[in-house]
Amino acid sequence: MSKNNMVMDIKDFSFTYASADTPSLKKINLPIEENKITAMIGPSGCGKSTLLRAMNRIHDLYPGNTYEGEINLYRNGVKENVLDLKKENDFIKLRQEVGMIFQKPTPFPMSIFDNVAYGLKLAGLKNKTELNDRVEKALKDSAIWNETKDRLNESALGMSGGQQQRLCIARAVALKPRVLLFDEPTSALDPISTGAIEELIAELKSEVSVVIVTHNMQQASRLSDYTAFMYLGDLVEYDKTENIFLNPREKLTEEYITGRFG
Repeated sequence: MSKNNMVMDIKDFSFTYASADTPSLKKINLPIEENKITAMIGPSGCGKSTLLRAMNRIHDLYPGNTYEGEINLYRNGVKENVLDLKKENDFIKLRQEVGMIFQKPTPFPMSIFDNVAYGLKLAGLKNKTELNDRVEKALKDSAIWNETKDRLNESALGMSGGQQQRLCIARAVALKPRVLLFDEPTSALDPISTGAIEELIAELKSEVSVVIVTHNMQQASRLSDYTAFMYLGDLVEYDKTENIFLNPREKLTEEYITGRFG
């Protein structure tokens, strides 16, 4: 796999929580391909969300956790190990480039418009016309413009769960990120909202690379180009999704896919 196609590259990465004696992740090696969807699957507590959150250093909001190894972000062929970042401004920039969508929608207690504009203003965008255009484009890209265009000044907290989740995606997309991290983005949603979010993620990959943690095996097989199977802090197997689901190399992967455990 050529490095030219990678947007991120995780190398010999280990992670230990401040409150733990043993690492939650052990020597993980995982490439993240550009403009592809990579799914992380595995039973609860196997380290999927821990790895996802390490990729934009969200763990640093809580002191005392330790990282080892590399998580490289590629920009025009030049790599930067995000574990070397030290300054608050560097973290803000990283989280603009590597956005995160959580399991439960997290709209801010402000208007729909201000939710999407918030990160843009933080990034220094002051021109009102450009701000309006970027907010509109983000809402369109997130397939929620038609539902919101007449109520942009209303509170985002009055939206349904599925709408709130698409708004959170719009908020991240507005910053033109290189990678979007989704942590079980549909587990709190009804089937119709789940379908809408899945459709949206599939469309987004033309502009952004996606990593999604999911418990839903059908979702992983439907949506992703590549799948990583994790178990007890180890990356057991990584391959094209069709190979993982139809012809896994590891017996443990096969047992999990076929529902014999997990």
